[in-house]
Amino acid sequence: MILALEYHRSPGRFIAARSLTATKLGGRMSGMIAGNVSPLRLINRQAPELPGEGWTRVTPRLSGICGSDLGLLTGRSSPYLSPMTSMPFVPGHEVVGETQDDLPGMPKGTRVVMDPVLSCVARGTPECRWCASGHQSRCDHITTGRISAGLQTGSCADTGGGWSRQFVAHASQLHAVPDELPDERAVLAEPLACAVHSVRRVKVAPGSTAVIIGAGTVGLLTLLALRELTEVGAVYVVAKHGHQQEKAKALGATAVIEPRKAIRALRRVTAARMHTPEIGGDFLLGGVDVAFECTGGSSGLDTSLRLVRAGGTVVVSGMPNGGVDLTPLWYRELELVGAYCSGADGADFADAIRLAGTAPLDGYVGTTYPLARWREAINHAADAGRLGTVKVAFDPAR
Repeated sequence: MILALEYHRSPGRFIAARSLTATKLGGRMSGMIAGNVSPLRLINRQAPELPGEGWTRVTPRLSGICGSDLGLLTGRSSPYLSPMTSMPFVPGHEVVGETQDDLPGMPKGTRVVMDPVLSCVARGTPECRWCASGHQSRCDHITTGRISAGLQTGSCADTGGGWSRQFVAHASQLHAVPDELPDERAVLAEPLACAVHSVRRVKVAPGSTAVIIGAGTVGLLTLLALRELTEVGAVYVVAKHGHQQEKAKALGATAVIEPRKAIRALRRVTAARMHTPEIGGDFLLGGVDVAFECTGGSSGLDTSLRLVRAGGTVVVSGMPNGGVDLTPLWYRELELVGAYCSGADGADFADAIRLAGTAPLDGYVGTTYPLARWREAINHAADAGRLGTVKVAFDPAR
């Protein structure tokens, strides 16, 4: 038996959490609502069994709390994803852990990070067109094969997840961690690989301008990837909190802007024209070449669409929730690009591990919690920006 946080099917609790966090007051209390209303429970359960050859048990050393996890617990995640999950499951996909079984080229005891996507190779199915071309995050077979449905580890009933003391992972998901890379940096490899993937989803021309909406983990790591992997020109970061603004400057932001000043500030630096509609927010005629929406909120996407020049690009990096006015997309002939997990057949993860070792990321994992203090951890993660934290993680061994 292992200690684990288990998410179980409860439409009533999901709807209650969704309804409560839909209000302005509820949004401010999302951490408390997630910890007390969502169908998450701390239990002792059977450790997951190895589904077959090429799999290993993994003991998590640290497991991060992602914005998508919070979206699930607050009922903000889209029901669209429900067929790609299997209940009950253990959340947790940002993991640094230790293997417990020998794999080809990876002996027992190897410290690893994980690409959470459960693709064709892990499922033992013939490769779909996407897996065959190295785009495993687009796998068409995530509801079939030798394990139950789950778009990734942390949503599959058979694999377990990082919010526990043990789960199982396929060799194709695992990447060995260099000895000199501490756990507190290694646990950032998965979100950093996602940021690398986001940047590679679009052509960032040399000298082009970009804006990043949101300076939580995804936004800051996207800024890092932009500076390290492209020849982008000016990068403006819309950041709400003081510590986020300081970190964005340290990672090379041209300027950091408070959310309420974003439209006017970008009008000045891009020499655009600003207009105010009868209803709704201001928008620019002109603007930046590309926007990265990193909040997952509808207001972030709405702002992104209003800041990009005609023919520009908006990359949706955060898991979206809520609807937006798509008129700018239509009228300004924008490109709207999705970015999910990592890709490039492991190359994104390789770059992420390298950057995790060299970039100024000390202090990004601010606090770790034992599983027993899960409500406190969820509360902290939901209010991380205000509390001066970038990433909150579980230390399941404590």
